[in-house]
Amino acid sequence: MDTFRAIRLVGRKQPLVEEQMPIPALAPGETLVKVQAAGICHSDAHYWLGDPKLPPLPRTLGHEIAGVVEAIADDVAGFAIGDRVGIHYQTSCGVCQFCMAGNDQFCVNGTMFGNSIDGGYAELVLAPARNLVAIPDEVDISHAAVMMCSTSTVFHALRRSRLAEGESVAVFGLGGLGQSAVQLAKAMGAGVVFGVDLSESKLEIANRHGAVPIQGGPQASKAIVEQGGADVALELVGSHITMRQAIDVLKPFGRAMAVGLSSQPTEFTSFSDLIGREAEILGVADHLRTELPELLKMAAEGEFDLTDIVSAEVPMDAAAITEVIESLAGFGEAVRTVIRPTS
Repeated sequence: MDTFRAIRLVGRKQPLVEEQMPIPALAPGETLVKVQAAGICHSDAHYWLGDPKLPPLPRTLGHEIAGVVEAIADDVAGFAIGDRVGIHYQTSCGVCQFCMAGNDQFCVNGTMFGNSIDGGYAELVLAPARNLVAIPDEVDISHAAVMMCSTSTVFHALRRSRLAEGESVAVFGLGGLGQSAVQLAKAMGAGVVFGVDLSESKLEIANRHGAVPIQGGPQASKAIVEQGGADVALELVGSHITMRQAIDVLKPFGRAMAVGLSSQPTEFTSFSDLIGREAEILGVADHLRTELPELLKMAAEGEFDLTDIVSAEVPMDAAAITEVIESLAGFGEAVRTVIRPTS
């Protein structure tokens, strides 16, 4: 076999198509990973919509990737053929000012799987060995794939929020990121966690994991304020409406974390929204490679469980994957769907 199957984005809002791709030769430091699970992230729906912009086309989407090492370059140490691995979706050079400071998500030479380079909606993925992270035996392969973006992004957001023991958290949007955020906030010592969504089924899942369910809509922020407000608010929808609500629910010294992708402006008043409360609005860009082993260890030790989050699996079929992306673009009921190429 000298080719492999890949599901490709070929145009804005166009059905994905299957193509045969040539198996690449390995350069020094590179590996070839056989994909066993690839999460379909809401960011993929943004790319499909061309919002905020289309990736270079044609492109194999998918940045939540887990599988087994299929081949390694001669100079690669620390991994062997057959190892179960996740792929950190941001490549980095390791030598620029951001990499040297431990902020590899801003690498000046970096690329992103499923966006600027081909990703995991495929049977095989070419990846630098420095991007691989070992998956503990106790962690399900589909769960590991989702942890490569959804779970790790909110883990980074909660760490960046400086969440302290006993503080309250409001989570706006209970998809893959939000359901992970509810559990991680609890695991990291939060007191009350509010979960906000329009979907009753997503509210039920969040409630099972300890969240106070808050029906989404115009009254959501009022309902949270009436119950004491939030020290930390995570905006995971990518809407100027929920970003505004995330600001509204803050207590004094509160932190509103902008995580969801949006091209819409959010209005706020400097005195009443920020100065008068000494509140903060903080952006969250991706996560760090160094956070992934810690996150996988937490999963292996049972500190959170993604069984309710990985709500569906589909084969590597262009029509089936397109249907999932269309549903995500319309904020459908599924929490996280994972592609299983070999199932």
